[in-house]
Amino acid sequence: MKFRFVDQAKSEFPASRLCRVIGVSQSGYFAWKARPISVRRRHDQALLTHIRAAYALSNGTYGSPR
Repeated sequence: MKFRFVDQAKSEFPASRLCRVIGVSQSGYFAWKARPISVRRRHDQALLTHIRAAYALSNGTYGSPR
């Protein structure tokens, strides 16, 4: 969660300063950035795509009709 914050805020402040203020190592941040997306995250993203498609096909309804 902290690394994600650094990644989002680095456009406004240098990553080194953000890491120091938050209390994480700069090398840990760059190692996190270099890591590939996990298998579970890829599966979750694929499932979310299917769920959103099904929701859109049902005209934004959820559950059985009354």
